[in-house]
Amino acid sequence: MPVTVLLVDDEPLVRAGLRAVLEAQPDIEVVGEAADGAAVIPLVRQLRPDVVAMDVRMPLMDGIEATRAVLRTVPDPPKILVVTTFENDEYVYEALRAGADGFLLKRARPAEIVHAVRLVAEGESLLFPASVRQLAAEYGDSAGNPAARVAMERAALTEREAEVLRLMARGMSNAEIAARMIVGTETVKSHVSAVLAKLGARDRTQAVIAAYESGFVAPG
Repeated sequence: MPVTVLLVDDEPLVRAGLRAVLEAQPDIEVVGEAADGAAVIPLVRQLRPDVVAMDVRMPLMDGIEATRAVLRTVPDPPKILVVTTFENDEYVYEALRAGADGFLLKRARPAEIVHAVRLVAEGESLLFPASVRQLAAEYGDSAGNPAARVAMERAALTEREAEVLRLMARGMSNAEIAARMIVGTETVKSHVSAVLAKLGARDRTQAVIAAYESGFVAPG
C-alpha cells in the first residue's frame, strides 16, 4: 500500500511542487490538498491520509493550531510533517511541541522531501535529530520545564528504557539502537513502546521533545 499524503499550504506553487515530487514515487500517493489549516480536519476525516504535509504559517489557521486540532479531535490521527521556510524557527519548535512528527524545509531537494515523508510514515527514526536538538536548545527551557520534569519522574523509566530514550534523542533508528545495545530489534521495539506508553507520547518525536523539555536529555 502506498503512503498517502495530504498537502496543506496557502501557496499553490508550493503544493504543486510537492505533488510533482511525491507523485513521481511509486510508493507515495497525494490524496488531497488544502489552502489553509482550517480545512484540515474534514479532509483528514474524509481521506484518512497517512501523512499531512502542512505549512507552519497560514492566514486563517496556522500549522501549530491545525496540528493541535487534528490530534485533539481525529481518532488514530495521521503523522504530521510541518513544511517551513526557515529551519531555525520558533514556530517549528512550537509545532513539534504541539505534536508534529517532524519538519521539512521548502527548499529541500526532491530526494530529501521523499525521504522525509517515508521516514515520518515509518516512525522508526527521528527526522533531522540535530536540527530538533538545536531548536530545543534555542527555544526550550534550559532549566527544564517543571511539568515536563514531573511527568518524566512519574514515568519511572527503567535503566534500559532510559538508555533507549537517550539514543532516540540522538536520532538512532531501532536497528542502530539494537546494534549499540547488542540486543535484537524486537527488543528495542518493545523498549520504545514502553517509553512512549510511560511518557504518554504518541511517537518517538514527542518522546524526544519530552526528554529535552524535562531536562532528561541536554539539547546542546
